[in-house]
Amino acid sequence: MSSNEMTGGEALARMFEAHGVGPMFGMGGFQLLPFYDAVRRMGLAHTLINDERCGVFAADAYARVSGRVGVCDATLGPGATNLVTGLVESLNAGVPLVVLVGDSHRLHSWKNMTQESRQIEILRPACKELIRVEYVERIPELVRRAFQVATSGRPGPVVLDVPEDVAHATYPFEDEFAAAEARAPALRPRPARDDLERAAELLAGAQRPLILAGGGVHLSAAADALQAFAERHNIPVAHTMSGKGAVACTSPLSAGLFGRYDRIANGLIEESDCLLAIGCKFGEIATKRYQLPPAGTPLIHLDIVAEEIGRTVAPTLALWSDAREGIRDLDDALASAGLAERLAGYAAEVAERMAAWWVSVADRVGSDETPVHMARLMQELNRGLPADATLVADGGFAAHWGGLLYDTKQPGRGFVPDRGFASIGYGLPGAMGSDLAARELGSGPVVGLTGDGGFNMVLGELETARRLGLGFTIIVVNNAASGYVKALQHTLYGEGAYQSSDLAETDYAAVAEAMGCHGIRVTDPAELAGALQASLAERQRPTVLDVVVTRDPARMLPAVDNRAVTVKKGDRIA
Repeated sequence: MSSNEMTGGEALARMFEAHGVGPMFGMGGFQLLPFYDAVRRMGLAHTLINDERCGVFAADAYARVSGRVGVCDATLGPGATNLVTGLVESLNAGVPLVVLVGDSHRLHSWKNMTQESRQIEILRPACKELIRVEYVERIPELVRRAFQVATSGRPGPVVLDVPEDVAHATYPFEDEFAAAEARAPALRPRPARDDLERAAELLAGAQRPLILAGGGVHLSAAADALQAFAERHNIPVAHTMSGKGAVACTSPLSAGLFGRYDRIANGLIEESDCLLAIGCKFGEIATKRYQLPPAGTPLIHLDIVAEEIGRTVAPTLALWSDAREGIRDLDDALASAGLAERLAGYAAEVAERMAAWWVSVADRVGSDETPVHMARLMQELNRGLPADATLVADGGFAAHWGGLLYDTKQPGRGFVPDRGFASIGYGLPGAMGSDLAARELGSGPVVGLTGDGGFNMVLGELETARRLGLGFTIIVVNNAASGYVKALQHTLYGEGAYQSSDLAETDYAAVAEAMGCHGIRVTDPAELAGALQASLAERQRPTVLDVVVTRDPARMLPAVDNRAVTVKKGDRIA
């Protein structure tokens, strides 16, 4: 074996190359210059980002859509601290990232070095694991460890903290740049046989079984397996926001979103005599602030993270398992149960109830009012986006409206909401990362959905997207307000009781054009279909579709927020 003297920064780059990483996002500083120099010489894909939080968001979305590990970097101090919001999103959502962070020179640490902070203490609770690299010769080992941790169990972000002197130091590395698994899940545990048999008995004896699918279905790449399972046994499927696409929303077995906002799913949960939860954390929104599911309903909870089972809802039976493998094992266990024939009437009833729900909201989804009704905008997306499109939904009402009304047309991650931390500002960088992944996969167009407040936070990344030559569409829901806050103020305190929730009227299409992007402004719902198709046709630069929507705070959200007031049954409106 030959020796190869190189810097720690080059060793990091070579380990990333060995893991086959995709696009990287970062903003450099002196600490990581050897890494940047190696990236240049090796021809790796790295893009300057304008804000480190957006770098994490872009890497996060790339990982969700591609199934690969997302990678980003930051220098010490403000670079490191700017990562925190994005890291928590990925941690809570179970998204595999490896994040490289420069740190101060160890010889001079704690001598008031420029931009020095207790960044390890700040970053550690925001990630799945923080690995401090103290010796340059350990870089190959510790990078492998980072990818292993990021992709095992519930995936998550791993931070590699590299002091300046380690990144700049040299070492005669041998030919040791071998890789660990670089896709999630790296390991797939399966349920215990006795537990599996008991689960099959519970499902086989049920008259109204219902599957509750969470984001873990997508983390496991289990959507195809789940749809096949549901169709084989005629078991309907409801989903969380993160679980949308666990089965196609257009499937007759889809019961839609459950929780704070729902179509028919909450009623089906109340009526069910056996619930099968797969990759679902049963958080606040999914449970309507812990009102669902009703006490006493038999619950089978399948999850890859054992300690997640029973955190908020005590299950009748726990299945510790990867989602895809657990579904396949359950499928085999139910092969002779004859559920499909017995549940045919129940499945038909679900399809009929969903059809009736669409009829009940026809006036809203077909509204011709101006400014544009949010329901009409969502329906135009349902009509105009192809089956292989990806809709990225920002935090706030973009996710709420998208979760309730957007229909995926095939199983898979066609809807990408930032529900790990629900931070606004995800829409634009999330669309960037999703578009890069979609291009790798050869899939359809990417559309981001964001509010004007969230768009304002990250507007500078339009420059990044233009520099990359990305051709996604970002829809700015323009209500000249922090809409979510204004709607809550209206609900709690009444008309006119608004404080610090209004924004200046802004033409975001004109802003986009000024930044070298494509801008289209829509004020009339009749223009939506044509504007959407024009934006999808533009593939060489980003398109900002500026849609002027209702200014009425009583109608900005699809329902009254459950954290603030009691929602009576039937109050939910599309």
